[in-house]
Amino acid sequence: MASSNFLTSSVGKKVVMGATGFFLISFLIIHVSINSLIFLDILDSNENGAAFNTGAYFMSHNWVVRVLEVGLFLGLLAHAVQGVKLTIENRSKRPVKYAVYDGNANSKWYSRSMGLLGSLILMFLVVHLANFWYPTKVALFEGHEHDTFQNIVSVFKNPILVVIYLVGVVSLCFHLMHGFQSAFRTFGLVHKKYTPMIISIGVGFSIVVCTLFALMPILVFAGLIS
Repeated sequence: MASSNFLTSSVGKKVVMGATGFFLISFLIIHVSINSLIFLDILDSNENGAAFNTGAYFMSHNWVVRVLEVGLFLGLLAHAVQGVKLTIENRSKRPVKYAVYDGNANSKWYSRSMGLLGSLILMFLVVHLANFWYPTKVALFEGHEHDTFQNIVSVFKNPILVVIYLVGVVSLCFHLMHGFQSAFRTFGLVHKKYTPMIISIGVGFSIVVCTLFALMPILVFAGLIS
C-alpha cells in the first residue's frame, strides 16, 4: 500500500520519469550507434549497407536484446503516462495564469513545453515503428531475411516521411536537453559545482545523438546513401 501511494504521489511520478528517462537514454546510445553504421556506405561504395544490416540483424535476433525490447516498450509507456499525469497535475495547480509572467526568466521554453514535445515524439514514434520496427518483426515471424538498409533507403526517398522524421528528432533533442539534467535532479544529484557540468553534458549529448539521427534521412534523401 505504501509503495502504491508513493508511485501515485507527485514525487513518485517524478522518480518513475527519471528512472525510465535514464533507461531510454541508454537505449538511445545503443540505437544511434547501430544507426551510425549506415554512414560506412559513404566511405565505401561497395558497402551496400552490409555493416548496418549486420547490426540490425543482431538487434532483432539476439534474445537478450529482444527481452530488453519488452522493457523498452514498458519504459516508454510508463514515461509517457507519467509525463501526461505530471503535466495535468502541474496545470491544475495553477488554473489561472498570472497577468504578467516572464517564463524565460526562470526556465527555457523547452522546459515549459515538455508536454508538446512529448506529444510530437509520440506521433513520430508511431510513424517510426510502422515503417521500420513492424516490417522487421513481420520478416522475423515469417522466417525470412529483412534488408533493413534497403527499407530505410526506400522510406527516406519520401520527402513527407523525411520531414516527419526530422520534426520528431528536433523534438527529441529539446526534450532531452531538459530531461537529461532533470533526471539527475529527480534523484537529488544536485551540486553547485557539478550540476552546470551535467547540464552541459546533457546539451552536448542531445545535440550529438539527434544530429546523428537526423543525418540518416537527410543523406539518404540527398542520394549520398543509396
